[in-house]
Amino acid sequence: MATVMPDGNIHPPLLTELARASRARLPTMYDLPSEEPEEPGLPDEFHLYQPQLLRETFQPGAWPPERVFVGSDLNLYYSLHNTTWYKRPDWFAALGVSRLYEGHELRLSYVVWQEQVPPYLVVELLSPGKEQEDLGKTVREAGEPPTKWMVYEQILKVPYYVVFNRYTDELHFYTSLFGLNSLYKFDFLA
Repeated sequence: MATVMPDGNIHPPLLTELARASRARLPTMYDLPSEEPEEPGLPDEFHLYQPQLLRETFQPGAWPPERVFVGSDLNLYYSLHNTTWYKRPDWFAALGVSRLYEGHELRLSYVVWQEQVPPYLVVELLSPGKEQEDLGKTVREAGEPPTKWMVYEQILKVPYYVVFNRYTDELHFYTSLFGLNSLYKFDFLA
């Protein structure tokens, strides 16, 4: 997992950096906000029902259900150097991670530096006004946190990123496996 530095450059982490960053010094899910008061919440009922359907149907065969964490509209903290930076995907799955925080508590957020496992799959459900951000077409301003695209592709190196537009029935499927970033676009109305 790479890290965005305050100067905006992206640097891959050193393994020793994670080893040196003890739990006692880094914020945990209890220390980081779980909701942004200015955010309006879910934009429509589709954003409530679709993640539930994904949660119920995503069952990777090689992993027991208790080792697959699925998050919906949950803060995803990703930067050791900017511990308050997060993205909030509509839905994501991390493999090999307990469904419960430390084996016994529901999660308030997902903190990548604690789990040391980035998401395996991220799904964004397009909302009016968010298309450019979700499809990786926005430009990051100096001093601002990285865009979703930068976080998912360059920092966390998420293997699968899916964007669905329910208004046009277009499904954008990106994969970064084998060091390639491929786009497959499906139009279900055609």
